[in-house]
Amino acid sequence: MSVGILVVSHSADVARGTVELARQMAGDVQLVAAGGTEDGGIGTSFEAVTAGIESLSDADGIVVLCDLGSAYLTTDTALDFLDDDVRERVHVSRAPLVEGAVAAAVAAQTGGDVAAVLAAAATAGGPADDQPGGADPVGPSAPVDDAAADGAAVSGAADLVNETGLHARPAAEFVKTAARFESRVRVNGVDAKSLLAIMALALPKGATVTVEASGPDAQEAVDTLVELVRSGFGE
Repeated sequence: MSVGILVVSHSADVARGTVELARQMAGDVQLVAAGGTEDGGIGTSFEAVTAGIESLSDADGIVVLCDLGSAYLTTDTALDFLDDDVRERVHVSRAPLVEGAVAAAVAAQTGGDVAAVLAAAATAGGPADDQPGGADPVGPSAPVDDAAADGAAVSGAADLVNETGLHARPAAEFVKTAARFESRVRVNGVDAKSLLAIMALALPKGATVTVEASGPDAQEAVDTLVELVRSGFGE
């Protein structure tokens, strides 16, 4: 399933910058900016939002992120004028614009459907428990499901060699790699498939990255992710 992302902002620079940032971590995802007014001023444009949605109309789903209240109003108005088949595929997220767009883009890059992309964006709203995105079910006291029971929990560790630590781009690469595995994976105590959770760790060069996994492909997940850290994420 393909999911396109529309970024609506009162500022054309903010919209373009957010899209540019997200593209650094999700180069295969359709990302469109709709910022500013028709005359280049601050505000939102019905025409720009409509054009943005139409440019993404070949996607299976479209997720829209906005910066301020009136951007939502402009988007709602644009939705009212769409054909039914397009409107049914458009979903407006209430997540913070920049963080939400980045998290949504990474989720779309890993093949997530609309529900997964919206859920990823929602993690930018702040933690409901001890990490972005809420409580992670894989904790010391969490019950082990059937998938986890298929394989014993395994772990591995490596030190960060990247000069700038686990910043946005390697964090996104880590999440995209972790998402390939069925097993539940944690890195330094947080969900390895949550971009914002990993970025919130703010791990510097030399920090130890500990990967833990439980599930049918746990060993492969740990080995792959540890090697990714050791390789410096190709930087």
